[in-house]
This record gives sequence, C-alpha cells and structure tokens, in this order.
Amino acid sequence: MRVTLGVDIGTFESKGVIADEQGSVLALATRPHEMLVPQPGWAEHRPDQDWWGDFVAIVRELLATSGVDPAAIAAVATSAIGPCMLPVDADGRPLMNGVLYGVDTRASAQIAALNARWGEERIVRISGNALTSQMVGPKILWLRETHPELFARTATVMSSTSYLVLRLTGERTIDHYTAANYAPLYDVAQLGWSDELADGIIPRDRLPRIGWATEIAGHVTPAAAAETGLAVGTPVTFGTIDAAAEAVSVGVREPGEMMLMYGSTIFIIEVTASAVRDPRLWYAPWLTPGLHASMSGLSTSGTLTRWFRDRFAPDAPWETLVAEAAASPAGANGILCLPHFSGERTPIHDPQAKGLFAGLDLTHTRGDLFRSVLEGIASGTAHVLDTYREAGAPPRTIFAVGGGTKNPVWLQATSDLGGVPQVVREKTVGASYGDAFLAAVAVGIAEPAEIERWNPASRRVTPQAIPAYARQYPLWKELYLRTREISHALGAGR
Repeated sequence: MRVTLGVDIGTFESKGVIADEQGSVLALATRPHEMLVPQPGWAEHRPDQDWWGDFVAIVRELLATSGVDPAAIAAVATSAIGPCMLPVDADGRPLMNGVLYGVDTRASAQIAALNARWGEERIVRISGNALTSQMVGPKILWLRETHPELFARTATVMSSTSYLVLRLTGERTIDHYTAANYAPLYDVAQLGWSDELADGIIPRDRLPRIGWATEIAGHVTPAAAAETGLAVGTPVTFGTIDAAAEAVSVGVREPGEMMLMYGSTIFIIEVTASAVRDPRLWYAPWLTPGLHASMSGLSTSGTLTRWFRDRFAPDAPWETLVAEAAASPAGANGILCLPHFSGERTPIHDPQAKGLFAGLDLTHTRGDLFRSVLEGIASGTAHVLDTYREAGAPPRTIFAVGGGTKNPVWLQATSDLGGVPQVVREKTVGASYGDAFLAAVAVGIAEPAEIERWNPASRRVTPQAIPAYARQYPLWKELYLRTREISHALGAGR
C-alpha cells in the first residue's frame, strides 16, 4: 500500500494527515500555536517553532499513531498560511520572525510609495494584482528600509511553505500560486520573476526557484529524515498556500468552481478560464498550467468569533454561544457589526478600518451580539460575492469548508445574505487533506478528477429570502462608508 502525507500550518493550528490510495484518512494530528501581535497592525509566527517545529511534531505523531512504515510514504506535500515574508541567510537560517499575510499591515507606507513610483494601473497590468497588505513585495521593501542590516544578510526571501520545503530538502523553491502574491515582483504574462518593477526592492537572485504545486521540488535529506522520522529520499512537492490546498480538498478544479473557507479568516478562491483583472480581487495562476485563480479574503472571521468568546464567554462552550445566536432572530434584533477588527482586505482594502457594533440598546443579549458578529462576517462575504459578479466572474458552484461549517447560524446567514447555495463535502479535514491529494497527483497515485471519489458531497445549504437581511445589508455597507473617517481618526490616535 502506498500512502501520502500532507501537513498544513495554519494561523492558530497546524494539522497533518496520512491518506491511502482511496483517500481514506489513516491518521490525523493537530498542534496549536500562537499568532504574535508585537504591535497593532503586525502579525508574526516563529518559523522554527510554529512552522518547522509543528511540522516535525505532527509527522512524528502521524507515524507513531498510524504504524505506517516511512518507506511506504510515496510523497509529502505541505501548505501553510500565506503569503508570508521570511528572510533567511545563506545557511537557510531565519533572520527574523515570519511576517504573515494580509492581516499584517506594516507596509502601508511602502505600498503608497510603490504606487506613486510605478502607477497602480501599471502594477496591476504586469503583476495581476494591486498592492495591498496581502502582497509580499512591499513587505520586502519595508525590511530593506527599516532593517538594512538584516536585508544585507538576506540570501533568499521565503514564504511559510517554501521554508518547510527548504528544511525538508535543502531546496529554495516556491510555487507559482504563491509567487504571484509577491507583487510587484512577479510577471503574470511571463509566469516568472520580473525585474521591471523590482528596482529598489530586491534582486531576482534572492528569490526562490518557481515551479508548479504538483511538481517535485526535492527529496528528504538525511538531516530532515533524522528530525522527522521520514525516509531519506522521499519526494517533496513544491507545496502551496493553505487556502489553495483547502480548495483542492473540496474539489475546486474547474472554471466557475469556488471555495469558501470558514477559518481564522474567510478566504475565497474561484478557478477561472482566464485571468480576472480587478484591483479589488487578487490574482494568481492556479496550481496547474492553463488555469487561473481569483482570490479574496476578509481579515477577521474565525479570529473574531474567538475574540468574542474569549472576552465575553470565556467559560462557555462553543455550542452554548451558537445556541444563543440561533435563538436570536435573523438581523440580531437590529444590531449591525462591522467585522473590521484587523482592518479589512477585500473588497475595500482598508488596513485602517475598525470593528463596530451599531444599533445597541438595553434589551440586547449576548446571543444578539454573537449573532451580529456572525452576520457581520456573512455580510462581508456577501460584499465579496457581489464584487465577483461585478468583475464578470460569478461563481457556478460554491464549496464550503473549514471549522465554521460546523456553525449552522454562520453557514445559513452566508447563503442568505450572499444569495448563494453552498455544498459541504463529506470530509472537512481541510488543507492537509488537499496536500495529501496533491502529493498523490504528483507521483501518479491519483488523477485530479478523483477528488470526487476521495471526498464526495454530503449536504447542501440553500439560500432563503430574509426580509431583515434585505433591509439591513444595504445599511451594513453604508455604515462603513459613513464611519470610515472616524475610524481612521481613532486609529491615528493610538
């Protein structure tokens, strides 16, 4: 029996699986870690502890609990939160903590400077993306300008997944999907690094080698084998960002198919036949040649529900909070929540946006407030879905995945506010399961279409017409516009 191993590093938790040729999960392991917030607007992980340390611990646990012979593992695939920015030296040692994806907004000044220098239209035309907090290029420029001594020692700027591959194989690689998030350094027409907009940011030879997610990047070294328990020479794929692997896990592979991931953040990927060029959305080549991806994401989703529980119900189980929210009527008795507790990504791209509850009175309960949080996130998701329609890329099928799919109030509110049905697959393991499938594809164990057999559909969420939402959703959008200046001023005073 041949098996494959997939490991994913998330914002707050890492997860790994071993799957057989039929897609059955033979073993599953998880490990929590923290997201560091050294100051407002920053978000970091410790690469040797939170990324590689989790990877090693999870692989050893999987091997121990499954009893699988390491020699039976046909391939390993990894994914991780991203895109991240991690400078490493010539020996592959990290020079600082990993700077996380769009929730880290430290490079706002560099984004403004690059837009002024090159022009926003030119940047989108070449790199396929507007410069937002999601992009790595401005964060590299932040490193160069604020920590020149570290930049001088930087041999390669890695992302989270590519650092795992480096530790496993010694190879400095990155997949196309992740590389496209290094804007303005990636040329979407040429499918490679470009010097056209890179002047003053970083030389091309300090960027990783690019390949496709289902290609083999290298093989497990003796040093990595000694740490992890894997067999020397085991093939390792290029890997990818966690959201892309999650999309694979639920069967997103053809144009018009969309993944809606309910995680620490909402993240959305739609596969398209041609590139969608809209500055409100993100673009990347898909994981295999010839297809494209249009992405979007909110900044605080599961993170916000966790914040609410920690602050207002630290001793209550999740089931209690969900039941209280379900007891509150649709519309949360007139409360609106702007879920911009870490700024906001798509479609408004406002790192200075702030969270807000509006409409409160003395009759409101904790259940009303929690329902408003869920509906606020669902409203943000609906706003993104509106943007896809306006960009000429309405989704044909939406696959829901992630921990939030276990919350029926959140799931139903998203369908109702967005006006879309959602399909939930049988297995909701997530990105690590997608990694195991990508590893199987990479070595010929599975064909891409076989994900339907690995993970069949189990249920469907149907949208309902809710009068309270028809009234409150336009007010929700207007609330941000009318309070934006105040939120910015409040943030400037901290």
